[in-house]
Amino acid sequence: MRRASHSPFILSPVAHAVSRLVLSAALGLACAVPAHAQAPTPSAPASAPAGADGGLTLKSSAMLAEEVSSEPENKGPTFVFGDRMSGRPDLETVVEGHAELRRGAASIRADRIEYYQPDDLAKSRGNVRINKSGNRFEGPELEIKLDRFEGFFTTPSYRFLSNGGNGQAERVDFIDDKHMTAHRVSYTTCERDNEASWEPAWVLTARRVEFDMDEEVGVATGAVVRFKKVPVLAFPKISFPLSDKRKSGLLPPSIGMGSVNGLEYRQPYYFDIAPNRDATFSPAIMTKRGVDLAGEFRYLEPSYSGQLRGNYLPGDKLRGRDRWSYSLQQVGTINTGLPSVGGLGLNLNLNRVSDNDYWRDFPVNSTAGTQRLLAQDGTLSWGRGFFSSSIRALKWQTLQDVTSPIVPPYDRLPQLTAAYTRVDAPLLGLGHGFDWSLEGDYTRFSADSNLTKQPNSNRAFSRFQLSHPWLSPAGYITPKLQLHATSYRFDVPLANGATTASRVVPTFSLDSGLQFERSASFWGRSFTQTLEPRAFYVRTPFRDQSALPNYDSGANDFNFATVFTENAFVGNDRISDANLLTLGVTSRLLDPDTGAEALRFGVAQRLRFEDQRVTLPGALPITDRISDLLVGASVNWVPQWSFDSTVQYNPKTRQSERGSFGVRYNPGNYRVISAAVRLQRNVSEQIDVGWQWPLNDLWGDKGRDLGPGQGQGGGRYYGVGRLNYSMLDKKLVDAIVGVEYDGCCWIGRVVLQRSANSTSTSSTRILFQLELVGFSRIGSSPLETLKTNVPRYQYLREKISSPSRFTTYD
Repeated sequence: MRRASHSPFILSPVAHAVSRLVLSAALGLACAVPAHAQAPTPSAPASAPAGADGGLTLKSSAMLAEEVSSEPENKGPTFVFGDRMSGRPDLETVVEGHAELRRGAASIRADRIEYYQPDDLAKSRGNVRINKSGNRFEGPELEIKLDRFEGFFTTPSYRFLSNGGNGQAERVDFIDDKHMTAHRVSYTTCERDNEASWEPAWVLTARRVEFDMDEEVGVATGAVVRFKKVPVLAFPKISFPLSDKRKSGLLPPSIGMGSVNGLEYRQPYYFDIAPNRDATFSPAIMTKRGVDLAGEFRYLEPSYSGQLRGNYLPGDKLRGRDRWSYSLQQVGTINTGLPSVGGLGLNLNLNRVSDNDYWRDFPVNSTAGTQRLLAQDGTLSWGRGFFSSSIRALKWQTLQDVTSPIVPPYDRLPQLTAAYTRVDAPLLGLGHGFDWSLEGDYTRFSADSNLTKQPNSNRAFSRFQLSHPWLSPAGYITPKLQLHATSYRFDVPLANGATTASRVVPTFSLDSGLQFERSASFWGRSFTQTLEPRAFYVRTPFRDQSALPNYDSGANDFNFATVFTENAFVGNDRISDANLLTLGVTSRLLDPDTGAEALRFGVAQRLRFEDQRVTLPGALPITDRISDLLVGASVNWVPQWSFDSTVQYNPKTRQSERGSFGVRYNPGNYRVISAAVRLQRNVSEQIDVGWQWPLNDLWGDKGRDLGPGQGQGGGRYYGVGRLNYSMLDKKLVDAIVGVEYDGCCWIGRVVLQRSANSTSTSSTRILFQLELVGFSRIGSSPLETLKTNVPRYQYLREKISSPSRFTTYD
């Protein structure tokens, strides 16, 4: 705070301070008024972090209740300072020379301030500067009624605290402390530097702008947006945000070019329905197809949330038919208000499209992770205490391709499950420490038998599991007993003529491990080194299951997560026979202070005492007495580097059957390079490379580390991308290559994306976006594509925290 200059008539600072207090009291300006309590005020949801593709974040009522307005009121004592003061008590006060007036969150500084008490009117002349809750205005002349904050400012420059928006105006009329109108005004988020010739990179000019600080929005009339002095947008009337607060209105258009749809222009309109509900309507024109109508509705409640999406393209010019899709996702619980009933959960994942070619024509709009398998899945679950149950309905839409047909998965209409689980519980008077559970599953499997070559069936499955872990700091041992029982009823007879079948399989396993620790030192660093041997034995007798259909079982992948499991298959149609012992050992180097893992090395191998006889249809039994050797290592010696690898080595052929190797270099924000090699003998050999790196580093400009979400300073280029190359096919499978430029108050992005649709076809898109920081994004956004595909990609502009309350002071 700048201190007022000493008056030449005051002999000392103490006397000067006393005289100011006496004068203020005599003039009736400083009165003892208690501070007003601030009532909690719900705030509308803020937008998602910058770079979330323009996404807006919903807030539930519980979240809103925690937000409190901290805006001080205009009422309260008034303080004046200056070199010279004069006036009449209860009428007017004139302050000259470093004049200053303060009330609440507002402060005025000028060469001369005249304050008229009856009208509560302050007139300021010469180098006037007003700060209202951190929003600053500077100019030659101001007249304002302090209590109502009503008045005008001539030819001011201004800057808003919330987003750094600033500009100049011919005149600003203050309607109240939350509303003002600026005439012949400019607006930008570019910050002025010290050069006299400085001009903002982008600027909005308008005949009039109405600023609503309560809604945090500006409405411009006769607006033109110029970028580098070139007009890029013009509107008779447009509203724009003054913060990341949501509001209804037109969102920036999306313009893209692709080999499938041609030139595409999409204009979304956003509906801010409520703090926890919103909708977006996004019609588009595609030069090769026609008009696409798209929309999205989102909702968020304390116990559940979801979103509904839909697209409708009438009369697709390329396919000659109507095209459509929809998707509904919901997760959450149902509040019954009856604690004795227990908890109810409802999860929905509903997806459907109009035809088999939809995944190929609209890969971006596809609603499922596997574009050719779309699930319609609904689950109602219940749980109370040790009990839980669910009812599920799952139906698949399989998008077939005549050149690459796929066997559809089975629908589950319905699937009923129930379970009772106890942990560290007593059992039959044997004391505590037992873990046991009983679970059941009844499922109706149905699909096109002409494609699956199997009959449909009703299957009932149950499993009892009992174990007793003995744990100690030096190790553990856990015996476990399982009993699997399954029965089938088929729609048509099997090859042996049976219409029913049943199976009961017991399994015994014994899991044990030890942990040794010692202090060690390597390359000048102190560590805690561990040695963790593990032995896992499993015995499951053979039960002939070759005549049974397979509805949901598949082979487990051979890795460190599955090598210590009882069943070689997932699902419940195959229970593998086993008489085998798995041995493994892991050693780790741990930081003794933080526990961070600097190095991990592990090996594991199975010893089979009998041939495996239970197999999946068409698969050969495993007869090797010694399995492939699994070797894995991960290194995080320094935070900047990380290395991970896993190798499956065949001791008979002395060759590796599979291997994956990955390395990542991440020395700081916006600097990351990752590479991975994945090999499977005679099946696939792929190289995957991803990166985000400042290109200015190439010519010696290292930039500044401003922290995550703030970029590394203006004038910097960033290369981004990811390449996936098949060494067997000798071709590039997928590619994303782009460049970002950070101009401080604007960001430009150009990204080329190539995606394979089949073994012989691919689609290509060019994504271009101009982001006027804090104002709007223009073009087709690549941000979601980059975030999804580039490992550890960081947005150049993330949402920043709200300004500190101390920044509101001048």
